[in-house]
Amino acid sequence: MSTLHYGLEDKVAVVTGGSRGIGLEIARELIAQKARVVICGRKIETLSAAAEDLGCSEVMTVQAHIAKEADVENLFKTVMDTFGRVDVLINNVGMNLMTPFVADTEFSLWQKIIDTNLSGTFLCSRWASRIMREQQKGGRIVNVSSIAGRKASPGMGIYGVAKAGIEMLTKVLASELAGFNIQVNAVAPSMVRTEFSQPFWSNKDIYEQIVRSIPLGRIAEPMDVVHPVLFLASDAAGFITGQTLVVDGGATAI
Repeated sequence: MSTLHYGLEDKVAVVTGGSRGIGLEIARELIAQKARVVICGRKIETLSAAAEDLGCSEVMTVQAHIAKEADVENLFKTVMDTFGRVDVLINNVGMNLMTPFVADTEFSLWQKIIDTNLSGTFLCSRWASRIMREQQKGGRIVNVSSIAGRKASPGMGIYGVAKAGIEMLTKVLASELAGFNIQVNAVAPSMVRTEFSQPFWSNKDIYEQIVRSIPLGRIAEPMDVVHPVLFLASDAAGFITGQTLVVDGGATAI
């Protein structure tokens, strides 16, 4: 728990993929900031474990596959039935299956990665923005992208395409929704020490190779991403929209 204050008390915040990794830590910090938190995930058991880990009976868990329109509709209808509003949406869900050569990848795999990362972000943003447009004070949408969307990386091809799409979606939605006082931004981290990237950072040789490309000399920890996300969700970012904040220890600066 940090000592930073983001002014998010009583804000209703929906965190997709909030049952583990970066999403779980975002939810934890939102709870510490006294926000009303809703996390969604595909599996009931991981959601239950996350709620227990967070140690907060007030966190709401909703089972939802964000690439499925009916699940997303149910997610936001459940939130509205409970809280009557949505102030913050954190589009955090991300998945990748290694694709050594994109040109030879089966379309079904392409579609799975694109749908989970990009289409899911679109579906959740569509529902959240519909709700936020009806609210006098608008709202905030923060998308979790990746520097993989800016630089082609081995095995990360389709994932990178999806994340690049998220950054353009961020700009488009920011432009379209600004008149409703809805701000849309993104955070693009480099490798973060989570279960998602464990096959890379747990390998000593790969880890050392990655770290050599990062001026700050380490990979990111989850909290390195959490605070930029909460900043963009807060009033401190009141005149920022359509932007992607790169959180990479300087990796893309060289």
